[in-house]
Amino acid sequence: MKKSHPIRRVLLASAATVSGIVLLLSLKPATDSNSASAQGAAAQETAAAQESPQGGAAAAGTSTITGAATQTEYGVVQVRLTVAGGKITKAEAVQAPKGGTSDQKTALSVPKLNQEVVATQSADITSVSGATYTSGGYKKSLQSAIDKMKAAGANTAAPSQSSAAAAPAAQAKTVTGEVVSTEYGPVQVRITVAGGKITKADAVQAPSGGTSDQKTALAIPKLNQEAVAAGNANIDSVSGASYTSGGYKKSLQSALDKAGG
Repeated sequence: MKKSHPIRRVLLASAATVSGIVLLLSLKPATDSNSASAQGAAAQETAAAQESPQGGAAAAGTSTITGAATQTEYGVVQVRLTVAGGKITKAEAVQAPKGGTSDQKTALSVPKLNQEVVATQSADITSVSGATYTSGGYKKSLQSAIDKMKAAGANTAAPSQSSAAAAPAAQAKTVTGEVVSTEYGPVQVRITVAGGKITKADAVQAPSGGTSDQKTALAIPKLNQEAVAAGNANIDSVSGASYTSGGYKKSLQSALDKAGG
């Protein structure tokens, strides 16, 4: 019998091995990559489905309302409100007078006016001394924004959680004292009372013009702070502003009397 050549046997064995490997690879399921992709897509869809309700709920409870642009002698004023749970949570001036001295007046008045709006929840806010035109325009634009808010029913669209959070605020009340005449001008104080305590005090009217502007700017913030800290009209007069301090305390006491404190 004729013997096979050794080299031929090696070559045949190698060829058979390679063919077997190729066959096994061709039989490997082709769905692995597709299955992994499908699983990844499903995971992304699940995550997105979990995030969407949270984002939707937050957006649904908040609305933004912009008042009408009001023209003043020094420029346009326009107020924008953010409302959540039927309450004004933020106020800002989209437009305000600028250029020259208007920059200083705007920087002085607008932050105070914004704060007043959130505190009072109305357009019944105090004009900032030295920025009468800006304050007037601000209040007009603010009132138009509040009117839009009421017309849209924003104040009745409060979610249950927001209504519960707003309950303590409903107990607060704002009382304005009598106008007290002093040698340098009238003084009138307004206070916010909640839980039998003064939570805020400010001067609706105060002496202005000439040196009175400086004395008012010096005295009123201190008197406001003292009123909140003391919780009564027994507060110290500010040195250099005796008349203003005296008128302030009288008006403060009348406000407390009205509030029943």
